[in-house]
Amino acid sequence: MQTFVDPDLLDRLRVGPLASYLDAYLNRIEREGFLPSSVPMQLYAIARFSNWLHMSQLGLHQVDEATVERFLKRDPEVSHGGEPAPLRRVLAMLREIGVTAAKTPSPRNRQQQLIDEYRRYLLQERGLAESSVLNYVPFAEQLLSNRFGESDLNFPELTATDVTKFMQDRVLQLNHGRAKLLVTGLRSFLRYLRHQGEISVDLARCVPPVAVWSLSTLPKFLPAGTVQRVLDHCGRDTPDGKRNYAVLMLLARLGLRACEIVSLGLDDIDWDNGRVTIRCKGGRWAQLPLPADVGEALATYMRFGRPTCACRRVFLRHRAPIRGFGHSITVSTIVRRALIGAGIDSARKGAHLFRHTLATDLLRSGAALDEIGEVLRHQSPNTTALYAKVDLTALRTLALSWPGGVR
Repeated sequence: MQTFVDPDLLDRLRVGPLASYLDAYLNRIEREGFLPSSVPMQLYAIARFSNWLHMSQLGLHQVDEATVERFLKRDPEVSHGGEPAPLRRVLAMLREIGVTAAKTPSPRNRQQQLIDEYRRYLLQERGLAESSVLNYVPFAEQLLSNRFGESDLNFPELTATDVTKFMQDRVLQLNHGRAKLLVTGLRSFLRYLRHQGEISVDLARCVPPVAVWSLSTLPKFLPAGTVQRVLDHCGRDTPDGKRNYAVLMLLARLGLRACEIVSLGLDDIDWDNGRVTIRCKGGRWAQLPLPADVGEALATYMRFGRPTCACRRVFLRHRAPIRGFGHSITVSTIVRRALIGAGIDSARKGAHLFRHTLATDLLRSGAALDEIGEVLRHQSPNTTALYAKVDLTALRTLALSWPGGVR
């Protein structure tokens, strides 16, 4: 990276207490994939900050978030839009190499501590995926805030009436899917409180269910041949295109979930034996055969499209800082853009659409429900039973004749 920076400019910007750390910073942003064109502006921001530290007679051991914030607010009438990000990276670097003290955690009250413990319990003891925890924890926080506010937690005061009233108030603001999550999340949290001895009554039983009629909806899927049309329209000339095509192939051929795409690591692919190991829901693992076309798409991306990076995730961001996908939403965004690019008009545009379509295509080709459940890694046959409703040919043989015939 230093070869792309004018040496004279670099010498001029070596001012203040950060002068000797510019080389380390340049090495850091090079590893994170920043373009050389972005480097001068970052160095100017660091030089201004370093000079301000010198003028303020502040040593690097005193630098923290509050110091950076004071610097950014030094002139309220002037916009300093390009400064916060590089200064945050400088602070992180100084902490990593021990120049600046580690961040002091802010004091946490009993409610925050309990929520943190509940989050760890879900991840470590229950084996829930991070995406599930992100759904459960906010409901627990809302229940505690609704019942206790800013006062101390006094769980003996928590009653069935409190739980039921909270449910009735919240469910009116949610759609059907979120309402079901609310029920599941609250029951989980209340069982946790009882498990920890915070409450003695099983309040989880007081959470009223949301009315759900088994198999009342049809799975959302794309018409036959549409997935191939999407794949054919996916541009593969750019690094982004090669990555997105590999993601779509995994969704279309193996029916992976978005979270499974995000967590896929380089060590999970067994090229010699043509297998891929998937981190499934609930902390489970599964090995799937790697079809030749999927393997080819992955190999092409990793050889010609994947940025050089120390991260062991297969799929990476292609904008600095280079790192693995941060959330399943990224995968759904790739699917949505691919559908729009192929001119596909679909009410649903998330990553699960490809999974449902794969199951439907397997059923049409004669696969049994238990075989489909094995491909999709369902834990319960009831989950796979939903797809029986899309086999309209078989269902017509079960339909009773309408009295009086058809008019």
